[in-house]
Amino acid sequence: MIGAGVVLGLVFAGSPTTIASGVRIDGIDVGGMHVSAARELLEGKAQRLAHTPIVFSANEDQFAISPAELGVESDWKEAVADAQRQGGGFAPLRGFKRLDVEVFGADVTPPTRVLGGALEYELDRIARAVDRPARDAAVVRRGTQIVVLPSRPGRVLDRAATRELIVRDLASLRRDAGPVSLPTRVRKPRVRVPALLRAAAQARVALSAPLHLVLGPTRWRLTPRQIAPLLDLPADGATTLRIGGADAHDWLSRLGARVKRPAHDATFAVDGPKVAVVPARSGYRLDATRAAAAVLRAAERRRPELRVARLPVVAFAAKLGTARASTMGIVGRVSTYTTIYGGVANRIHNVQLVAHLVDDKLIAPNEEFSFNKTTGERNAAKGFLIAPVIVNGEVTTGLGGGVCQVSTTVFNAAFEAGVKITARTNHALYISHYPQGRDATVDYPDVDLRFVNDTGHWLLLRTFVGSSSLTVSLYGTPTDRKVVSTTGPLVLRAHPPIKKTIDPTLKPGEKVIDDPGEPALATSVTRDVYNPEGKLLYHDVFNSYYRSSPELVRVGPKKKAKKKQQQATTTTSTTPATTPRLPG
Repeated sequence: MIGAGVVLGLVFAGSPTTIASGVRIDGIDVGGMHVSAARELLEGKAQRLAHTPIVFSANEDQFAISPAELGVESDWKEAVADAQRQGGGFAPLRGFKRLDVEVFGADVTPPTRVLGGALEYELDRIARAVDRPARDAAVVRRGTQIVVLPSRPGRVLDRAATRELIVRDLASLRRDAGPVSLPTRVRKPRVRVPALLRAAAQARVALSAPLHLVLGPTRWRLTPRQIAPLLDLPADGATTLRIGGADAHDWLSRLGARVKRPAHDATFAVDGPKVAVVPARSGYRLDATRAAAAVLRAAERRRPELRVARLPVVAFAAKLGTARASTMGIVGRVSTYTTIYGGVANRIHNVQLVAHLVDDKLIAPNEEFSFNKTTGERNAAKGFLIAPVIVNGEVTTGLGGGVCQVSTTVFNAAFEAGVKITARTNHALYISHYPQGRDATVDYPDVDLRFVNDTGHWLLLRTFVGSSSLTVSLYGTPTDRKVVSTTGPLVLRAHPPIKKTIDPTLKPGEKVIDDPGEPALATSVTRDVYNPEGKLLYHDVFNSYYRSSPELVRVGPKKKAKKKQQQATTTTSTTPATTPRLPG
């Protein structure tokens, strides 16, 4: 039996360089062919088909693609070697394998290469043409009319299956007669018409009639055309109606600005030496979220008398409440001082403006008051005008002239209150309409007026501006301090220097004094502050040194000397005659 089997194997063994009968490579029958012939056959077919496109289709779209475009190539050498192995081996064994292949057949699929980037680019191109998003059902507004748009299914290219299909068909040596269908998947819409019917009905009711907004005694009317842009209709998967969107946000912002009532701090009303607390008042603002909900509820009601939205507000307290103000100890006048002012209109304007900036200033116990910090920079943006000022010891014009009228008055109110003065600077020039030795200049930000509230209670600084006078008063808990002051004599330190200028319009020897100038002066003020028990709290000496300003004098030019009469002479020299000397 073994011998007969060996003989049978040898009979069907054939040549090892030929491919067993029944073997196919990519559907091509290569059985009985020499390996080189089979390889030549397959490579030739592939070469002829390399630039022959295959048409792929997806619904109405078609795409013609050739193997060469995507670099699709099959390894026919490896495929033939694999086919050869189907009937390979030693002679008796090879015979039995070939007999099996001949009876049952064998199909070899060649390994394939493809340019990945080119394939993905082609898939993107196909997907852009094929993919169509699903459209959800939606509620849309056309004027004041509400319409429900139906949903629509979408489709999307199955990229993984398409990738495999394209490579397989382009690598194949067989060609189908018609286009090759590409696999796609259906995209279902998230929202269909039934889910939006309730929201559409609500929107139609909302636009069916006007509604009213109510806040206290105030009412506003909204017409359907005004309501329409406030409605945020269902879209992008939503199924409910709400008040929202950019138009609603803008409308709520404008409504909030109209509704808002600012809080008012408690203030202090003064009447001579007496002070009374003016109660604080709370403010309120619109609660935009709850207001939107209230408007929607009103809009969803059919009966006209029920289409009313009461606007919800949020109350907020004043920074300084009535109870807090009552505990601050501001019950009476501590000190007051008045100065007289005048000058050009711009200076008067600046006095009134800066007086307003320091008015109603509250100074906490042990707090240091700063004139510069209280007013900030005095600039044109705040309304300050050009007026006479003293700069580097000379009278000129500058922005904010007149500010020192206020700083001087504030200094004297603090002086009379007996509080601690921490910074005070006299003017560069002596100004006679200020109290002698008790003027105080300021220059933002370096030269400041400062004092400390050491009374143990809050102080309130008030300014009262008249047509020609300025009064500054400090209110708090009267300390009954005794202030004793002594003003020293005004001492002459130097006469004003004389500054002459020649004026050709004047006669020789004529003199005109335009400004008599100011001498350099000095003075001092002593202040002793006692508490009610007679204890000395402060012994202050305020020294003031004032510069001189020059006496401005115009004088006529000197008389011109008469020229000597030149005698005529005769000469044969070519040297010109010398010029006669004038008298020195």
